[in-house]
Amino acid sequence: MSIAEIMKTLEEKMDHSIDAFKNNLTKVRTGRANPALLDTVHVDYYGAMMPLSQVANLSLIDSRTIGIQPWEKGMGPKIEKAIRESDLGLNPASMGDLIRVPMPAMTEERRKELTKVVRNEGEGAKVAIRNIRRDANEGVKKLVKDKLASEDDQKRSEADIQKVTDKHITEVDRLVVSKEQDIMAV
Repeated sequence: MSIAEIMKTLEEKMDHSIDAFKNNLTKVRTGRANPALLDTVHVDYYGAMMPLSQVANLSLIDSRTIGIQPWEKGMGPKIEKAIRESDLGLNPASMGDLIRVPMPAMTEERRKELTKVVRNEGEGAKVAIRNIRRDANEGVKKLVKDKLASEDDQKRSEADIQKVTDKHITEVDRLVVSKEQDIMAV
C-alpha cells in the first residue's frame, strides 16, 4: 500500500463517518415532522419484523404531521402499535386508512436534552475520525519501517493527514451547531 492509497482510503473512511453522522442526526427530532424519524420503527408483518417504510407509504401532511398510508388494510393497528411502543414518544391517530402522526410541541427541557444528544453524536463522529487518522498514521509509519517511504514522506503525509482530519472535524462541528440551532428554534 502506498502513501497515496493510504490518503485515498483515509478520505473515503472519513467521508463515510460524516455520512453516518448525518444519518444519525436525521433521527434526532426537531419540532418539525420528518418521515426519516420513523426509520427505526419496525412492524410485525406476517411474523417478520419489517421497517415501516416497507409496509406503508410515508409522507408529510404538514410541517408538524407525518401521514402513513398502509399498503394493506389490516396493517393499520399493527403500525399504530409499533409507533406507540417505539421510544420516539409519538402518538399516532388513524382516520380511516390514513394514520396521522402529529409531532408534539417540544418543551425547553426536552430541547436541551436533545442538544446534549446531538453533541454526544458529534463527539462519537470525531472519535471515529481520529481513529481513522491514527490508522492512517500507523500505515505510513509501517511504510517507513519497511523502507518503502522516507522519513520526509512520513512528515509530509502526517501533515496532510492532519489537514484532512481537521477539515472533517470542522464539518462535524458545523453540523452539530446547525442541528442545535434547528432544535432550539421555536
